[in-house]
Amino acid sequence: MTVETGRQRSKRLYQRTLFDSVARLYQDSRPGYPSHMVEFVVDTVGPASMVLEIGCGTGQLTERLARFGFGVTAIDIGSSLIAAARSHVQDPAVSFQVSSFEDLEADDASFDLVISAAAFHWVDPEVRFVKSARLLRPGGWLALLDMDERYDDPFGAALAGMWAARSDTGGAWVKRAPDAEVMAATGLFGKPVCRTDTRRATRPADVVIGVENTRATTLSWPEDERLRFSQELRDCLGTATEVHLTSRTVVTMAPVLAAERR
Repeated sequence: MTVETGRQRSKRLYQRTLFDSVARLYQDSRPGYPSHMVEFVVDTVGPASMVLEIGCGTGQLTERLARFGFGVTAIDIGSSLIAAARSHVQDPAVSFQVSSFEDLEADDASFDLVISAAAFHWVDPEVRFVKSARLLRPGGWLALLDMDERYDDPFGAALAGMWAARSDTGGAWVKRAPDAEVMAATGLFGKPVCRTDTRRATRPADVVIGVENTRATTLSWPEDERLRFSQELRDCLGTATEVHLTSRTVVTMAPVLAAERR
């Protein structure tokens, strides 16, 4: 189980609230997840009825899940994000709630699938896996999705330089242990299964600027610094109308163990 320092906890609790201030930009610029990766999750879980989505944002993944006929409870701590999600996903089988996972009130063994896309790391590390296991029915699954994007050079290298110039760590990202490794170490879940999708993509230049302005680190900067950063992005892109990149999506899933096996 991950152990946080007081400083790490304060930073996590602060940064996870920032996305709500850019809900519209988040919806317009953030890419969704490949359809076949969502299908992989559904096929792996098998027959299921009730799904909990942690950190639903503006409902991009929620909409995909609803298409499979699940009853979905989708939660996020941002009221503006939830409002955008409700507008985006109008399905009677989906229930949206403004709530953190830590504060969510739900009966034990009430879900067949607990799923989170690029949001699980915002949950208290002492709660993430323990509560997920408690809320899952026998045979239920925990599924985590994550996405990593690498822009082609020279833009990719220039962007890395912009981040480094504004970082007290030289631009280095905090590396997390692989989800499969962390899941296995909890003793709450069975053997993880993984699927990786790597593909080439092209993104409009204005969307690139939008994406980079919806990251937690960017949002934590003072407004004048964000404006300077955006202008540097525009100057770097110049007359380019699009940017090429490599997108890597990873799905990691594991079945909850029966209580007597934990």
